Amino acid sequence: MNTRDLASYLSHHRTPEGYTFECQHIDGEVQVLQVEMNGFEGFPVFVTSTAHQILCVIYLWTEAEIIPELRKDMLDMMLDTSIAIPLSSYARVGDRYVLFGALSVASDFDRLVEELVTLNENALDVLFAMDDFLR
Repeated sequence: MNTRDLASYLSHHRTPEGYTFECQHIDGEVQVLQVEMNGFEGFPVFVTSTAHQILCVIYLWTEAEIIPELRKDMLDMMLDTSIAIPLSSYARVGDRYVLFGALSVASDFDRLVEELVTLNENALDVLFAMDDFLR
């Protein structure tokens, strides 16, 4: 599945909850698609694919936004809650914390849409849970 096909599909898709999608291609070394859900106050999801997986990433906060004396407690909470977040995992890219999900390249479009919605829902839950650790 390439990002052009995905953008075309998403631009004509409406979820059962009524969400629609806006897509923007980001030029660079790797094809990246920025996907925003209309009708949901969430985050842009950055989607790219390799030969084996489709990766969906939401940027949450930066290192500078963490209250320094609470950083260890936040990292402990992230580890403690990681397994309870369906279809999503935490990571750090440079100084930015992210939530991501990965799918097989053989996944159908409905599974990808489910990942986009779930990842956004999870990101809101994570920000709510981590609010006490952030400035």
